[in-house]
Amino acid sequence: MSASTVEAAANGFQITGKTRVLGILADPVAHVKAPPRINQIALDRGRDAVIVPFHVAPDDLPALVSALRLMKNFDGAIVTVPHKGAMVNLCERISDEARVVGAVNIIRREDDGSLVGDVLDGRGFVAGLAAAGIEPAGKRVHLTGAGGAASAVAFSLARAGIAALTLANRSRDKAAALRGRLAEIYPALSVVLGSYDPSGHDLVVNGTSLGMRDGDPLPLDAARLTPGMIVAEVVMEPALTPLLALAGRCGCTLHFGKPMLDHQLELMADFLKL
Repeated sequence: MSASTVEAAANGFQITGKTRVLGILADPVAHVKAPPRINQIALDRGRDAVIVPFHVAPDDLPALVSALRLMKNFDGAIVTVPHKGAMVNLCERISDEARVVGAVNIIRREDDGSLVGDVLDGRGFVAGLAAAGIEPAGKRVHLTGAGGAASAVAFSLARAGIAALTLANRSRDKAAALRGRLAEIYPALSVVLGSYDPSGHDLVVNGTSLGMRDGDPLPLDAARLTPGMIVAEVVMEPALTPLLALAGRCGCTLHFGKPMLDHQLELMADFLKL
């Protein structure tokens, strides 16, 4: 029995027919960190609600989402890898930020069954940097990835006033599309499509899921890391990814993936109306 389950039991929490249901949509699901924390927030706020992981494959996501619209005691879900991009087109309404980012990482079911989506990853990432004493403004940033999390991080770093951004992604077309969306909102920001060589940058960010599974290749050329660089992750499990382990041996400052979640949990709870 987990610590959160023990605490919930001690406070008399029980799932009943009145309990509101929330989910976290992912594939795989074993690594997800949000459920115990959101359940604790619900408990602290006196809400009769529980969040559980929903393991759904990408091909099955539309069918599941259609079913969730019909589930009258379902209030919403956190959306994570690999579903953030696909969820954009599965919601009736999304925020302006989710639209320009091209990703949704949280949905709420309204009383009429419609789904509203938003993206909070970028705000959580930048808040996590600030809490660690890292100021993005004026920094040259190398970002690997152009998917949902990476796009959200890119927009939030741009909002925070970075000096320049280099995008490296396996699909150059996808990186180019992200650069185009950034240019619409932040035309003065220098954004270039680069390689996996992070040389010459102050802040190096892995915005992909590489490092989450055993045997994953490194997301960038770690041999090019130098002391003084800040190397940051969005991967939360394992905490010390192979990239961060190598960066530590190079004398880089490490920033782990978990603060990105920590600093958006209350925002998620508010969005879900807990």
